[in-house]
Amino acid sequence: MLIDNHNRQINYLRLAVTDRCNLRCNYCMPSEGIDFAENNKLLTIDELIQVSEVLIGQGIDKIRITGGEPFVRKDLMRLLRALTKMSGLNDISVTTNATVIGPHIDELKELGIRNINVSLDSINRETFERITRRNQFDTVHNNLIRLITEGFNVRINFIVLEGQNEQDIIPILEVMKHHKVSVRFLEEMPFNGGSKNFDGIKWDHKAILEHVAHTYPNFEKLESPKTSTSVNYKIPGHAGTFGIIPSFSRTFCGSCNRLRITATGDVITCLYGKPKTNIRDIIRGEAAKEGVENAILKAVGSRAKTGFEAQKEHSRTVFDNSMTSIGG
Repeated sequence: MLIDNHNRQINYLRLAVTDRCNLRCNYCMPSEGIDFAENNKLLTIDELIQVSEVLIGQGIDKIRITGGEPFVRKDLMRLLRALTKMSGLNDISVTTNATVIGPHIDELKELGIRNINVSLDSINRETFERITRRNQFDTVHNNLIRLITEGFNVRINFIVLEGQNEQDIIPILEVMKHHKVSVRFLEEMPFNGGSKNFDGIKWDHKAILEHVAHTYPNFEKLESPKTSTSVNYKIPGHAGTFGIIPSFSRTFCGSCNRLRITATGDVITCLYGKPKTNIRDIIRGEAAKEGVENAILKAVGSRAKTGFEAQKEHSRTVFDNSMTSIGG
């Protein structure tokens, strides 16, 4: 069992398999992209499997595969097949932009990997293409519908962006009301590769909820797990739910159960802090298992109490690193 220095149990690993993405979302990186890691700097699939086994042995029972876009990694399914065979792992999930997941949907179903988060910041083609800078709307839409209709547990992650997509907040709830989907609205975060400067946000969790309440005043608040980052709600007559994730306001830090490992091996104990260590050379050296275990224990033992405390490790409020290089 992993217990941090604030007596919080860590049982959830967000494991990035690549820092590459085939979209260029304007809140994530500049239009020209970022300097992606060289292939020899990335953990191999065998190393990702080994890291997963070590952390499961330390008490991790939930792993979410992230990127970048995970499915741009050609050998991803080999990792997912291996994870499904690991004893002690109770939950395997994937976060994707749904552009290249299509050929893998059947095997995901066969493997029992049903929890899929789809990043989708607009249901309007023009807005989608303006935000992502790519012509992938039909592909994403078709893959999303297929995931929903084939019984996957789909959560849509919609980052509310001032002046860009706030007009889609109500329409996406209307479109999804017939499906058992959770639409989750996220506050914008400053991990944008230096593409935009801001000190605060207009669309915080309170503003988003007030906006929804104008159209759906009778929504009900749901009970959520203690470690949930989203506050969840139900609209009468809607098959699914909606949630709000205060990712900039950071109201959930007190119950944080997460650990992140980037595609290059950085161990991140808080999105807003600096990496605590890197395990790439450790996993490639002798006594890899013991070395990784000790590195993880040391990192978990020195976590910031909140995201605001962690942010003090930086000198800036807007970060040059992109969310695609942090690991989602």
